[in-house]
Amino acid sequence: MRRPSARPSQPPPLPPPRTAPTPPPFNAPAARRLRAALGMAPEHVAHGMRVSYGHPHVTPDHVMAWERGAAAPTDAELTALAGVLWCSPAELIGRPRTLREHRIARCLAPEDVARAVGHDVHAYLRMEETDTWRGSDRQSAALADLLGLGLPAFVTVTGKDAKLGDLLRSAATTRWQAYVRPVAKVVPLHRRFLEDALRALHEDYQGHMAATLSWGGGSGDAGGAGQDFLDRIVEHFWTKLQDDTGLEAGRGNGV
Repeated sequence: MRRPSARPSQPPPLPPPRTAPTPPPFNAPAARRLRAALGMAPEHVAHGMRVSYGHPHVTPDHVMAWERGAAAPTDAELTALAGVLWCSPAELIGRPRTLREHRIARCLAPEDVARAVGHDVHAYLRMEETDTWRGSDRQSAALADLLGLGLPAFVTVTGKDAKLGDLLRSAATTRWQAYVRPVAKVVPLHRRFLEDALRALHEDYQGHMAATLSWGGGSGDAGGAGQDFLDRIVEHFWTKLQDDTGLEAGRGNGV
């Protein structure tokens, strides 16, 4: 009997190439203002980044392009630029939006955050790449404390904005009482604050609908006004909480 010939072993498929992370939002006017306040020219900034921070490729043209908003520095360049300008990276970043951007603003390495919250660094980096936070309540509290996250930023960073929006829209358009507990699982605040906010959103939405109908605009106008309110309901929710709690953007109650 003829034996089948051995098939050569196939190498495992290569993982798909990873795209470079998007640079954090760069505050070009702040960089220009800080440089001018120090009496430095772009040549001085570039020299400092080359000599003191190991970026031999940086030229005055790079610095001027950053300040014009024509280009943005990488993470490493941003940290070096902050060092040369004697400021924190947070001062050179627009409003942080993602977990990675909040980390950079705090001048922390991924290893620092992973160690502080009790995650494996590779697992943590995957969370940054996918904008999906997977942590226990204790780890979430440690993350919020380490990065100085208020509640709105915490909900955004942990990828729960869409879920919160869906819950709030349902609360505004149906029985808001049924959504207190689901919202509390996303926004860890005292129940009384959540009840007040959900009740107010429901009343505001119903008020929009009633007012537009009373103007004789018909259901189309009412629907448009109501939809505009629902589209911005997460923003309205945080504003209600800030007004009711007196805390900065609702920060601190139980994250």
